[in-house]
Formats: sequence, C-alpha cells, structure tokens
Amino acid sequence: MSAESTVRPYIGLSTGVVAVSFAAIFIRWADAPPLAIAAYRLTIASVLLAPVVLLTARHELRSLSWPDFRLALLSGAFLGFHFAFWITSLDYTSVASSVVFVTTGPLWVGLGAHLFTDDQLSRGIVAGLIIAVLGGIIIGYGDIGIGSTELLGDLLAIAGAVMVAGYLLIGRTLRPKVSLITYIFLTYGAAALELLIIAILTHQSFTGYTANTYLMFLLLAVAPQLVGHSLFNWALRYLSATYVSVTIMGEPIGSTLLAWFLLNEPPTVFKVIGGALLLAGIWIATREEQKAITEPAAMEL
Repeated sequence: MSAESTVRPYIGLSTGVVAVSFAAIFIRWADAPPLAIAAYRLTIASVLLAPVVLLTARHELRSLSWPDFRLALLSGAFLGFHFAFWITSLDYTSVASSVVFVTTGPLWVGLGAHLFTDDQLSRGIVAGLIIAVLGGIIIGYGDIGIGSTELLGDLLAIAGAVMVAGYLLIGRTLRPKVSLITYIFLTYGAAALELLIIAILTHQSFTGYTANTYLMFLLLAVAPQLVGHSLFNWALRYLSATYVSVTIMGEPIGSTLLAWFLLNEPPTVFKVIGGALLLAGIWIATREEQKAITEPAAMEL
C-alpha cells in the first residue's frame, strides 16, 4: 500500500475516534439500564441501515457465501458482548478507567493473531504486554482505594476489550471481500438481536424512559456506531486489525477530556499514571505492525 493510499483511512480513523469518544458521555446521560442502552444503540443503527442495504446491496446480501455469512454473524456476537460488558462497566467505574481498559483491544488483537494465525509474538509485543499490565495494576490499585465496585467495572471493561478484538479480527478477514454496508448491516444486526434477547431474558424495560434518554439512544446509534464503528470497519479493508485497533488509543484521551468538562469527573493521579503506562504498552506492542505497513509504503516511493 502506498503512502498516498493510506491518507483516506487515516482521516477516516481519526474521525471515528472523535465519534466514539462521545459514547461514554451519551451513556452517562441516558437514564436507562446498560443492556437496554446497548440494545437500543445497535437496534436503531440496524434499522437505519436496513433501507440503504435494500436499495444498494440486496444482490450482494443474497449472494454472500454461507461461511462468510456465519463469520459476519459471529463478528456481531462479539460486538454485542463487547457493548454488554463495556456499557455495564460504566455503572461501576469511572469513564477514564472504563475507556482506558476497553482500549486494551490492540493487545488482545495481537495475541489473537498469534494464536490463530502464523504471526509470532515479538519482543515488542511482549514488552508492551508487561508495561500495559503494570499500568492496569496501578489503575486497579487506585480503584481499590475507592471501592470494590470499581474493580468489577475494570474487569468488565477488559472483557469488553477481548470481545472487540474478536470483532476486529473477523472484520479484517471479511472486509477485503465484503462491502462495508453489507458487513456492518449483518454485524450490527446480529449484535442487536443478541442484545435484545439478553435484555428480554434479564427483564430489562424498553419503555418509560425520558425524552432525553431516547435522544441519547439515537445519538449513540448515529455518532459512535454508524459514524465511529463504521469508519473503523471501512478502514479494515485497507489496514490490518492490529493497526486499526491502535487508533482506539485516542478514545481514552477524548472521553476523559469530555468527562472532565461535561461530567465534572477529573482523572485521578493513579488513572493518569496507570493510563499513560497502559497506552505506552499498547503503542509498543503495535509498533511492529505499524512498521510492516509503513516500511513497504516507503520502499514504493
């Protein structure tokens, strides 16, 4: 891939990071249970996509092979669990801790690529894992001083990161051969169905919320989901899952700053130090992947 051809993915990824940074804020402003929020987010996004798919991608949807169809549904299952875990974590821990932990996704993407492909864990990835774990321990230690519920929130956010890694790895496999609109419709739709079933089984309410909460549902579906996640999925056609996932490192910065100004939730010293180490670990672990993309591009110039 030439340097020029990566300009558009970079712009798309940057825009996606800005869009997803608002997710934690909208969730905090929504007066509803976490699973209901997640179900509404994916369901509204899927409903908005449906007419576009029917008008532009009906033939591709019908001709999609069964293995690819199953992989898209599996990707949606990972995405659904990601939101279920992560949004629930915001009920137990701060926006800063939750978003930093959920953005450990690149580490899990790298580990998944090592386990399920021929890729080997380099020294850089191992060093990144060690530094990131140290950062997580520091954040967790700070949360112990606050209360046990924060630790539960941190663990839920980590589970969300593992789920999003599976989602991105499958996306990298499918996106080069499946159009964006078809892929996100199947993925978001499968995630929506999964979350609706979970919400029903856990007796979540879908009605009786304030007008502001319904507005937050809509904003979550449009900005973080249809704009943010769709831009990430678009970029997966051109860049590796590890490289795309590293851009999520910008989300904690955006979300923490927004939480500081909009929610009056300043980051603690533990979260600043631990978060910096954790993000440094992610950067080190993904540096090899970045070299794999940038060095061939430089040779083509």
